[in-house]
Amino acid sequence: MWHITHRCHEKNLLLKFSRDRRRWRHWLFVACRRYGLSVLNYIATSNHVHLLVADRGRGEIAPSMQLVAGRTAQEFNARKCRRGAFWEDRYHATAVQTDMHLLRCITYIDLNMVRAGVVAHPGEWDVSGYSEIQRPWQRKGVIDFGRLGPLLGVTCHGELAALQEAQVSAQIGLTVRDPSWTEAVAVGDEAYVNLLRRDLRVSSTGVREIGISTNWLPTR
Repeated sequence: MWHITHRCHEKNLLLKFSRDRRRWRHWLFVACRRYGLSVLNYIATSNHVHLLVADRGRGEIAPSMQLVAGRTAQEFNARKCRRGAFWEDRYHATAVQTDMHLLRCITYIDLNMVRAGVVAHPGEWDVSGYSEIQRPWQRKGVIDFGRLGPLLGVTCHGELAALQEAQVSAQIGLTVRDPSWTEAVAVGDEAYVNLLRRDLRVSSTGVREIGISTNWLPTR
């Protein structure tokens, strides 16, 4: 599982309008259909995006990111008669262990705009996985419910929506930003971090371990 963050160039508010965020989601939908990208959660903010994806091992992530970023930028620049970079050169990907760390990552993404002080509840933000899970799209949805449910140990959509809302309710007052989700190479327990460190051949300074703290417990 990979938590991907991609920022607009120089943190400019190039996604501040709902129209542009929705076009980003449209191209995310196209990537899911064209390349088989498995999306578990997402949010498009005013100046960056978060995307949680499951790697199927088919090389689908890189072309998907290229498609979504490229088409979003092309459309925006053409409509605004604008030139120049839309995104930072590279997106950052953090490997996430498929246990309670995965659930914690989902909640972290859901609460992004609450932490920013823009909304009081994630349901108030338009382009987000939270909104899609709570109110599934009939057409052009991007969340891979068939993959997400089993990963979280739930058997139906109602259970998934209830679990997500329970985590948000438990964490909504604890909105301190944790840089590990956007700067670390991997998030998980010690065994998982060591495995990623070996496979990716990175130094210990490039990997951070996150445990379940006393102020964050799953409410299942």
